[in-house]
Formats: sequence, structure tokens, C-alpha cells
Amino acid sequence: MKNRVTEQLGIAYPIIQGGMQWVGLAELASAVSNAGGLGILTGLTQPTPEALREEIARCRAMTDKPFGVNLTILPTVKPPPYADYVRAIVESGIRIVETAGNSPKDFIRVFKDNGITIIHKCTTVRHALSAERNGVDMVSIDGLECAGHPGEDDVGGLVLIPVAARVLKIPVIASGGIADGRGMAAALAMGAEGINMGTRFCATQEAPIHDNVKQALVRGTERDTSLIFRTLKNTARVYRNQIAHQVREMEYRDGGCVFDEIRPLVIGTRGRAALQSGEVDNGVISAGQSIGLIDDVPTCDELIRRMVAECREQLRIASGWAAGGPDVHG
Repeated sequence: MKNRVTEQLGIAYPIIQGGMQWVGLAELASAVSNAGGLGILTGLTQPTPEALREEIARCRAMTDKPFGVNLTILPTVKPPPYADYVRAIVESGIRIVETAGNSPKDFIRVFKDNGITIIHKCTTVRHALSAERNGVDMVSIDGLECAGHPGEDDVGGLVLIPVAARVLKIPVIASGGIADGRGMAAALAMGAEGINMGTRFCATQEAPIHDNVKQALVRGTERDTSLIFRTLKNTARVYRNQIAHQVREMEYRDGGCVFDEIRPLVIGTRGRAALQSGEVDNGVISAGQSIGLIDDVPTCDELIRRMVAECREQLRIASGWAAGGPDVHG
């Protein structure tokens, strides 16, 4: 499948594994890359820049295919040493970076000077246009269906993706709500040149999370996610478990709540522990509405091969209709 995304990234299929906190480790990233997609290591999952260097080396020992590193830039009281993480990425010879969160403009020049392709993930067309002006090479745009932070505009992918493809000159990668070949074909038909999946790759054999979590995703339906932090203007879509229920109760009680009140429930280390222990109700677990499309736990290779075959079949059928196929009323 050749287009600007596959050619610029050096991959066989325009399928990108999202950078997911606690999940984007070498086991998963290398498996996605070996299957023809683009695996992504999550930079800030590693506690230090030196640990990131070691994880990059570990991934490189597991695949000779391209893979990238995610660097999510978030406003915090005590920000991590972003410049040191950037240095670790550059000095490790990484050639693809996925940025997310705040604008990556402070680091774009460093990345570009070192021949690194930048994919910036955002949730609005206005931010995508800004990223394009700042010099990123591709934009991954998240619809409301996505796991994690979908922004505050509440625009679904069915509208967001074609709007972005209409106005951007750089390639658009569709993100949110995609878990199979039908979704991939739809994204390509709407003008995207690739797809980004997070939740679907969590339910694979190589994902470094407990099988209890994977099976919860398999059992889940499209209604089994919750939006939390809405009242705090920092919306996140997560798996509908006891923690999500408690957070929403606190948010929507009389008088609402402040973040410090819910911090013990949503702290990242607690979510990480839930992913590792399989205690599904004991931490925040990011999940998109695409869990309604997940019904098994294949290897990454099986998943990508199946998706590509289904995508090609759906595009073949659509092409037949466009060419004057069977009567739509027949």
C-alpha cells in the first residue's frame, strides 16, 4: 500500500501504533514494525532520558524495521526534562517522532536538523493547521471516539477527518474509533493517508499488559467507555470501570470537585499497576469506543494482515459501486 505516509516512513502499510503511556514498550513497538506498520515507543513511559536510550536500543535489537518515539508535551507544575528526552531521541538515531499535547515548535528545529520526520497528534483542525505552519511532516488527528484526550470540541472522526484532509497539504493520519479493515478503508476514503490505533493494539498478544485487561476490552461494547475530567476542561476517554464511576460521581455532585480531590484515584502509577496486575477496576485505563469492534486478541502480525486484506476488499467493493456496480435499489 503505497502513499506519502508509507513512503516517507519507510513502512509497508499505513498503520501506526499510537504512543500509549505504560503500553508503548519495545515488545509492542517491535511487533507492529515487524508486521509492516510503524511501532511507537512512548518516551515518557521511561522514567529518565537514559532509560529511554536503553529502551530504544532494546527495540532496535528486536526489529530492523523503522519505529518511532512518542513525546507528549503537557503543561505541568514540574515538567519532565523534555530537552534531555529530545537529546536521547536524536543521539539514539531515531528517524520518526510522534509529538502530542502542546505544540512541539520548541523542538521542531532540532528534529528537522537531524533528519527526523515529525508526526504531530492533535484534536482540532486549527491546531493541525498551526502544526503544519510550524513545519511538522504529518498530522494525526483524533476524533471524539479516541482513547485518552479527545479535546473539548466533541467532533467525531466522520467529520473531522475529511475536514482536515480538505485543508491540509501534509498527509493526514486518522485516529480514534478505528479497529478493523472497514475503518481503515473508511479513513482512506475520507482523505486520510494512514491510520493510528491505540486501543486495538492493546488487545494483542504482544501488548505488555495483563490478559485480564485485554479480555475486558474484548468483552466491552462501544458503550463501555466514560468521559472523565469534563468539568475540569481536560476530558479523557477511559474504560468504564469503578474508578471512572467514582470520578464521575465526584465531578457531577453538587459543587463539583477540584483535581486534587480525585488525584488519588487517577494518579498514573495506579493506572500502571492496574494494567500490570489485571485488577481492571483499580485504576484508570484509557480505552476508545473502538472496543465495540474488538472480539479477539491476535498477534500484531495477524491483526495487520487481516486489516489490510479487509481494507483492500472494502475498497474494491467501493470501487465497483463507483464504476457502476449493482443497482443500489436491487
